[in-house]
Amino acid sequence: MPEDDVARVAELLRGAGKVVVFTGAGVSAESGVPTFRGAGGLWEGRPVEQLASPQGFVADPVVVWEFYQQRRANLTRVKPNPAHEVLARWQYRFTSYTIATQNVDGLHQAAGAQHVLELHGSIWVIRCSACGRARVDRTVPFPALPPRCETCGGIERPGVVWFGESLPEEVLDAATAAAGSCDVLVVVGTSAVVYPAAGLVHVASAAGATVVEVNPEASAISHIAQHSLRGPAGAVLPTVDSLLGEA
Repeated sequence: MPEDDVARVAELLRGAGKVVVFTGAGVSAESGVPTFRGAGGLWEGRPVEQLASPQGFVADPVVVWEFYQQRRANLTRVKPNPAHEVLARWQYRFTSYTIATQNVDGLHQAAGAQHVLELHGSIWVIRCSACGRARVDRTVPFPALPPRCETCGGIERPGVVWFGESLPEEVLDAATAAAGSCDVLVVVGTSAVVYPAAGLVHVASAAGATVVEVNPEASAISHIAQHSLRGPAGAVLPTVDSLLGEA
């Protein structure tokens, strides 16, 4: 990671008023969060796409909950890493600042970030599949699976976006509006191949924002980025931050 590249990105951010950060699984992987698909795209011999889908939930809600309960248990053992911490601190630096994330783990909030748009929902939110009642619940493990709604008795499901489902409209609209009006979009730890979330990069670029990519490898949006910092976010972002000075 050339020092000149880091210095240019730091100078760019020092002069920015409105900044959006778009994060993906790579940020959380540095905290030890297992990647969503796991080895070979399977979980106990089942394709993850079958488990993370409305059809899979209807067919076997218990096994789907066993999968998500294991993920929730894994998250109780991890902490935000330096990348999460830097991104949380930046909320005090810019006139307008938004984190839009594809991650469902809540690590941005755990690091202190206050305005986080969770494009794919949150694993800590439980929603009734019958009446739609949603609540935050950090119980690990649940005493019985599947959990039941206290209001109507319906089966509750994880509050995440599954394959075949639309992103929450209000969240996507807010992220799109922020991307369309920002000075700088920082894309961190994502391959940028999952749409419509990845479309935020195109929205920002079309509106004239400068796009900065922080990723160990080139991605689907590398040709759009004016600046690419190659390396793990937990190392790159603190280096950039150290050149910014006091907020």
